[in-house]
Formats: sequence, C-alpha cells, structure tokens
Amino acid sequence: MNNASSPTPQSRTRLLRRFAQAGVACVPLLLGGCSFFSPIPEPRGSLIEKTDYAQLVPGTSTRSDVLDLLGSPTAHATFDDNTWIYVSMITSPTPLTFPSVKKQQVVVLNFDNGGVLRKMDTLSKKNAMYVGMVGAKTPTPGTSSSILQELLGNVGRYNPMSGMSSQFGGSTGPMGGQGTGNGGAGNSLP
Repeated sequence: MNNASSPTPQSRTRLLRRFAQAGVACVPLLLGGCSFFSPIPEPRGSLIEKTDYAQLVPGTSTRSDVLDLLGSPTAHATFDDNTWIYVSMITSPTPLTFPSVKKQQVVVLNFDNGGVLRKMDTLSKKNAMYVGMVGAKTPTPGTSSSILQELLGNVGRYNPMSGMSSQFGGSTGPMGGQGTGNGGAGNSLP
C-alpha cells in the first residue's frame, strides 16, 4: 500500500536534482567574495625603488646622476626648474569610482643652480592631504532653458535664401534691398 503523504522515489530524485541545480547556481555568488576575483593592482608613475634613490648623495650627486639612476622626473615644480618630483603609486580598480590608492611614494629632489643635489625628501601616503570636491555650483550668465527649448530653439533661424532678393524667399539682400541679380534670367554661359 502506498501512502499519499510519503514521497515516491522519482519525486525524491527530482527534488534532489532541483537542490543540486540551485547549489550550482549559487556557487558564483559564493565565490564572488574570494580573493581569486579581486582586482589586480596597477603600478603608476615613475616606479622607483628605495635602493635607487638611496644611491643619491646630497652635495655630490648631479642632475645627470639622477637621470641615470631614476630617469626623467614625473614633474618639475611649477615655478622652479631646480625641483624635480618623482611620483609612484600602486592603485586598485574600484567599480563605479576612481581607483583606490594602495601605496604611494613621492621623491622630491632640490638642486642648486649648478645642478648639484642639495636636498632629498621622500613622502608616503600618510603625508598626503585629502582635498575634497566642492559641492557648490558655478553660476552661468544668460537664461536657463529646457532641453526642448535647446533642441527647437534654432528652428526657423537658418534660411539659406536670406541673402537673395525677395524673388527667392529672402527679404533683403546683401546690397540693401536691391537683390542679387535678375532671378536667373540671362545667367547663361556665352
């Protein structure tokens, strides 16, 4: 005798298949948080190592020594060509926003007018200052118009025949209302 409340072997098999399919469908969601899928860090800027700039000696190293060891600088100071700046950072892409900075290093070299290194500073991410965006709006002169006004605002303003006489649809020609010829009559080649 088969009891109506107990499942049959076929229904148990179907039920187990559905659980297995649901489990397979959830695997990508569970693996989404694993470090295997984490973004790959990207190096940016002048990739300099401490061993490279540790060879520089203030008072004896010259600009050519610096160029040989570190290469050309990332930037010069705005009003002083004797200050060279090397910036390197490792960033990690972040979805829907700017990349996040994982590691940052700035080497600032100051030279005298003779090209000899006088001072060397190294800065890291902890020395950085966050500069936030200002949420205020800059006012613009003029009138504010909607998108529809912008799209339809120039309809009827351009008339290629406006430079011709009234015979061709223009009001006044470039000669002050005299027209621009005889309306096509007599304009044939000899």
